[in-house]
Amino acid sequence: MRTVKEADRFGRDDLVYRSALDAPFRVYGLSHDGERFRRLPRDTARQTSEAVACLATNTAGGRVRFASDSTYVAIHAETDGVSKMGHFSPLGAAGFDLYADDRYAGSFVPPYDQTDGYDAILSFETAETRQFTINLPLYTNVKALWIGLQRGAHLEAPAEYAHTKPIVYYGSSITQGGCASRPGLSYQSILARALDTDYVNLGFSGACRAEPAMVSYLAGLEMSVFVCDYDHNAPDPEYLAATHEPLVQAVRRAQPELPILLMSRPKFTLNEEERQRLRIIERTFDHMRAAGDRHVAMLDGPTLMAPAGNEGTVDDCHPNDLGFFAMANALAPVLRRLLS
Repeated sequence: MRTVKEADRFGRDDLVYRSALDAPFRVYGLSHDGERFRRLPRDTARQTSEAVACLATNTAGGRVRFASDSTYVAIHAETDGVSKMGHFSPLGAAGFDLYADDRYAGSFVPPYDQTDGYDAILSFETAETRQFTINLPLYTNVKALWIGLQRGAHLEAPAEYAHTKPIVYYGSSITQGGCASRPGLSYQSILARALDTDYVNLGFSGACRAEPAMVSYLAGLEMSVFVCDYDHNAPDPEYLAATHEPLVQAVRRAQPELPILLMSRPKFTLNEEERQRLRIIERTFDHMRAAGDRHVAMLDGPTLMAPAGNEGTVDDCHPNDLGFFAMANALAPVLRRLLS
């Protein structure tokens, strides 16, 4: 068993730390390369772009799940590449939060000046077995995560998701989770709880450009649904027109019956360039339907953001919690149908 040093014991004599990599803990949405968690294989990330190679070690979409009757859950996190932005909550970018039986149980709030990790603890009034999910930071690298539980507490593997084959989301900073106030409020996290489904977050802030290495990687993934939120980071409409349909068709050729959901940028009020981009994505959808593809669906940005309107963002681009909740509500019935 791995051992942790210099972790805060919070004055508790019965606190025992275990690595999140050790059974019966289960890690979802991430792998670990011996040095840190990552969302993409190192070679694929490097072949895609320098920016993706950097962002691939952000732990967006990462979760650790387990069941226990411990009366508290503590974490000891070892991080680097901590992200701080004026329009983004430090908790969302660099913190962890906790769900018990799919209900929000609290946040492991990072100190504002953290650079290499921190310790935090959340307590419960009663000792009863709960299904726990720890959501990892959206915009920070996590080298190691240690979970502290009460000595002698029951600990077992988590209940499996109803849909074990993950939904794969590919897109921009919005897909990565900017700017949710905490990790559990990204739209994919909301949907995972609503639909009881695993997922993989392949959102790359400012760096989603349908590069050949990325397209090849996406086409080969085992997934239940491919959600293609590719729009924002194409440098201009001409680039989007040249790359959007080839990306989707590459996935379709590799997986003829895979459900595919196309999305345009989640924005309620569109300018002329944004309307042009929407028409490009609609053209991909129309071509696929005209060719007889009955496993493709589409949601446009204004529909995604309709319940929130212009109040659903922090900067007229990145969703706030209201915007992510609106997106999840629009996506849920479509994904439920595709998963079935």
